[in-house]
Amino acid sequence: MRLLALVVALSWSVPALAQGEDAASFAGKLDELWKTRDSADANRLNDEVIREGLKAFPADYELLWRAARIRWWAADGITEEKLKKQVAKEGWNFAKRAVEAKPQGPEAKYYTAINIGAYSQAVGILKALGEGLEGQFVENLDFSIKNNEAFDRSGGHTAKGRYHWELPWPKRDLGKSKAELQKSIDKNPEHLRNYYFLADTLLKDGDAKGAKGAIEKVLTGAEDYDPPEARRVKAWAKTLAAKIDDALK
Repeated sequence: MRLLALVVALSWSVPALAQGEDAASFAGKLDELWKTRDSADANRLNDEVIREGLKAFPADYELLWRAARIRWWAADGITEEKLKKQVAKEGWNFAKRAVEAKPQGPEAKYYTAINIGAYSQAVGILKALGEGLEGQFVENLDFSIKNNEAFDRSGGHTAKGRYHWELPWPKRDLGKSKAELQKSIDKNPEHLRNYYFLADTLLKDGDAKGAKGAIEKVLTGAEDYDPPEARRVKAWAKTLAAKIDDALK
């Protein structure tokens, strides 16, 4: 009954698609759905809006980067490699179409980069490096940082920080990872993902005490800035917190 009530509530919050709607209306619906993107029926509702919106406006920039955004979010939460690869590739394709529609759009460049990042995680970082994806990731991410540094709560710096952690030795650079994450923290102190990544970087760098402080900020942080995001990161943080506690013994 609770699930049925949730579906009904979501259906009311996203008005039925109607003929004659403009592209901005579809984009607005995707923004509303973004606020509840971890709900039980979120995937179906997002797919419905994306399908109908792009059927009517197949080259609309605002729709395309938002479609890339929700595919990245889905891929980010998937652990099964084959499915993660598939969903990230869908997001990457939406982002590429957005770049074609508006080559200088920083949002499209950003979601190109982080969907490539999710795709690379799925196929394995070494394989991704062998396929030349690093250059595409960095080029698109740097463009987005240069042209809209504040976008997605300074998400370009967050992604860049994790990138420097993800790289295998000898390319990994934990100092650069910390520096990029700190840039985002300085401007977005509420954003828990930065502290989660920072804790992981500090732990790998041998600073378990510093990692403990960072992960506590995740576990005790407020969720109201973006509840779906905060809930996801807090769930991840429990496993990392246990690893940090083991390191401190």
